[in-house]
Order: sequence, then C-alpha cells, then structure tokens
Amino acid sequence: MDAKELKRLMDAMKATGTAELELEWDGSEERPGGRVALRRESSGVPGMPAQAGMPAAAVGGPATAPEPVAAPAGAEGPAAAQDKAKGADVVAPIVGTFYATPSPDAPAFVRVGDQVKVGQVLCIIEAMKLMNEIEAEVAGTVVEVLVRNEDPVEYGQVLMRIAPA
Repeated sequence: MDAKELKRLMDAMKATGTAELELEWDGSEERPGGRVALRRESSGVPGMPAQAGMPAAAVGGPATAPEPVAAPAGAEGPAAAQDKAKGADVVAPIVGTFYATPSPDAPAFVRVGDQVKVGQVLCIIEAMKLMNEIEAEVAGTVVEVLVRNEDPVEYGQVLMRIAPA
C-alpha cells in the first residue's frame, strides 16, 4: 500500500465520518500481504481540521502474527489496579515522532508537576507530515514524562502519566 492509497482511505474515512478502519489482506505475486489500521481524531483546536492517524501497524511484507497491544481502557485486573495507583497512562494512539512543544522555540505543552484539564493538549505526534495533538483524557497532575522531545514512538507506548485529581 503506497501513500496515495493511504490518502484515499483517509479521505474516504473523513467523507463518511468513519472513526476507525482496519484492513488485512493476503499477498499475491504482484503485491505482498499486509495490515493497516487507521483512526481519525479531532484536533480539538477551533479552526483546525480533524487529523487522520497513521497506520497503527506496519504495512508490507508477508502477513505476520499481530503484535500485542495495550489492554483496552477500563480493563481491570491486578496490574490495572496497580497502574491506577501510579497514575493514568497517556499512550501513543499512532506510530510517529513525539513532540513536547508546538514549535522548536516554544515551551513544552506540559511539564512534570503541571495541572492538566480534560481535553488539554499534552503533546503532538507527527505521522506522515500530519501533526496529531494528544489530549488529556483525565484531569490531574503530570507525574511522569517517559519520552523525550523528537523521540520516535510506537502504537500503545506510554508517553506520560497523570495522577487523577
């Protein structure tokens, strides 16, 4: 799948209002098998269009076994209860490059110790030249930032933790 095909899928998702799309196909002599997952998110900034997400899984080569992903939000168990004591994890919804600042000379969106509100921008993940703002899903205090500015991040990787208010 090339960039034009991905763009066509993202445009179709936007036109139909589809939030998530996952495709998997077998290979042939002309084309290898692969898998792609797309997710649209609102930028949350007035006047800015919604951004389409990057493929959550790599495309190309022979089809491989799916990689394990983070447990869905709300999954309870001993590990989930222990994580809640540490704080709410903010995970990368897409593969891309982590940016802690809106521009190279600007201050960070958030720092350890900052109070955040639901919907507040915490960071940006760049994927295919699209800047995807990652927003807080809980109000609280930033207790840990686990990624440095301009580091590559993977789908499901924990970026930071917020102690709920």
